Amino acid sequence: MAAPSAPRPPRPRKEPQPLVIPRSAAEEQRLRLERLMRNPEKTVPIPEKLNEWAPRPPPEFVRDVMGSSAGAGSGEFHVYRHLRRREYQRQDFMDAMAEKQRLDEEFQKKLERNKMIAEEQTAKRRRKRQKLKEKKLQAKKNKLEQKKQEKEPDQSQERVSSEDDEEDSKEEEEKEDDAEEPSFVMGRG
Repeated sequence: MAAPSAPRPPRPRKEPQPLVIPRSAAEEQRLRLERLMRNPEKTVPIPEKLNEWAPRPPPEFVRDVMGSSAGAGSGEFHVYRHLRRREYQRQDFMDAMAEKQRLDEEFQKKLERNKMIAEEQTAKRRRKRQKLKEKKLQAKKNKLEQKKQEKEPDQSQERVSSEDDEEDSKEEEEKEDDAEEPSFVMGRG
């Protein structure tokens, strides 16, 4: 005989949920979200993507070839009609798939063409930007060279003027030296 166990604590009772009838799609979505958010740890079932409908493949071998002509029994016509409908469905499906494939190919070609055009435009704009950048750099170099040339002539002019000043000062010194010596000798004639 099993040992008497301690009495279990009473389970907390869930509050009864009021019955709410959604009046719109938005309200229905809100109610679903509320129900999901009551227990966030619970996993949410996410439905997988449904495969496209595809007709059954045609039978490889048809044993009872029949038509809707005279001589067929009354039940044979309905069998023929279903086979015919299924075949038309299959052909329509194949036509739709071919059209879809053609549209996909056109779309891919259009994407490639647009991509090429965009790349060409980007390359053109890149060349233009690069050209402007090079022009700016060239203009900046020219401006610096002009400033250097302006400074150099000033410096060369200063050098020239300083050389001129030196020559002038030498000439003045020579003149002073000449002034000390008489320009003529007295008594000689």
